[in-house]
Amino acid sequence: MGKKVAVWFRSDFRLHDHTALVHAIEMAEEINAKIITFFYLDPDTATTEPAHHDYFFQTVLHFKNRLKRMGGDLYIVTGTIEEALESLLQAHPQIEALFVNNDRVGSGAIRDQIAKNYLLAKSIPMYHFEDSYLTEPDQVLKKDGSPYKVFTPYYKAWVSENKRVPKRIEEDMLRACFLKSKPIDEKAEKKFVDLLDKCQRKWSAIGEEQAILRLQTFIEERLSTYSRHRDFPTMIGTSRLSPYLKTGVLSVRSIYNQVIESEANEHSAETYIKELAWRDFYRMVHYYEPKCKEEEIIPDFRKIRWSQDEERLNAWKEGKTGYPIVDAGIRQLKMEGWMHNRLRMITASFLVKDYLLDWRLGERYFEEMLIDYDPSSNVGGWQWAASVGTDAVPYFRVFNPVIQSKRFDESGSYIRKYIPELKSVPEHFIHEPWKMSKEEQQKYKCVIGEHYPEPTIDHSVQRKKAITLFKESKDV
Repeated sequence: MGKKVAVWFRSDFRLHDHTALVHAIEMAEEINAKIITFFYLDPDTATTEPAHHDYFFQTVLHFKNRLKRMGGDLYIVTGTIEEALESLLQAHPQIEALFVNNDRVGSGAIRDQIAKNYLLAKSIPMYHFEDSYLTEPDQVLKKDGSPYKVFTPYYKAWVSENKRVPKRIEEDMLRACFLKSKPIDEKAEKKFVDLLDKCQRKWSAIGEEQAILRLQTFIEERLSTYSRHRDFPTMIGTSRLSPYLKTGVLSVRSIYNQVIESEANEHSAETYIKELAWRDFYRMVHYYEPKCKEEEIIPDFRKIRWSQDEERLNAWKEGKTGYPIVDAGIRQLKMEGWMHNRLRMITASFLVKDYLLDWRLGERYFEEMLIDYDPSSNVGGWQWAASVGTDAVPYFRVFNPVIQSKRFDESGSYIRKYIPELKSVPEHFIHEPWKMSKEEQQKYKCVIGEHYPEPTIDHSVQRKKAITLFKESKDV
């Protein structure tokens, strides 16, 4: 058996512009080696309980099947990371190096350090590369070397940074490099199959081909109107590319370069580019604030005594708060595993500043449900909504759910789509159905308290309580 190099895929299931794979191919050609590709099935996450795992593991299967058609495979290994790597090396002791794309925040960074130390003890280098973001988390800094706390100056510095262009991988070259062998870990392969059998929802629009098609459609049909339409959930105004970025079936550099090179409206293009910058910004924040998933970034607000009210939390999770725009957003999440960004802000604000519940409860629920869950962006978004993080909305600014509803879903079509109980309610009542008289409720077949819940709180009262809660925390 000849020399081999290994490529570890984890959230980058594509063959175009895959940084680690590009470098692995270069080494394979240089030393006349074959490439073996694998996926580590972490026992702690090998469950379909969080809804988004269905989507993720089906994406892994889709990629595995693609590699098989090309003469390779995505071999599954499991156990502790040391046990998984030991299985790999026992099956293929000729491995000269391991190539992987960076995971520099959260539990992934800890896992990677363990893996690197394990391989180092065996004199096998682990080469890792920035791939999932446009900049490194410690790249865009102030002149004194400290991280930015506010997005606008960060963005001005971020824009001036050179961004790498996508690298093309020739599939014929890759086919020639692939190593086809028997499974590394039969039990791991079976565990993966069993996991897929337990998936409750089957996803169709997954994988690299679908991602590239959606990007092209967005560039050609919606990018020019993005800045005008992106806040309105009834319009197909956003890119819907976030699930593909989450699973890495689409390269962020491909998105960036195609937007930059497009003939779209300049303002819309820049607005979209800013969203990519926000993604980098929140990863940078997570890198310098490694505890941000568990504690508020602003020290004063770590003293807030958040509510843990189970009844209110369940009402929010079930989309039964009595505020239609909030309930519609949560029900979209439950049905589709995705929620429009404007609704993410509205539902988060409601949980924290109307229900006065701990923002971590909402963050964890989004983690369970979102197929595009990104820990850095999700935590950043929740700390923004809760006014406890970097560059967050001021604590005295509290979203009014009715005003938000009237502004971004004026006709109520989004509400009616996800709350069928309100489908017959006319436009002038759709945002506040509790204002209907008894006769009108009967007429429109929506009895408040029976077909659809009464408002579970009074927003004007809760707004004052929220502001007091923050003030008291600052005064302690």
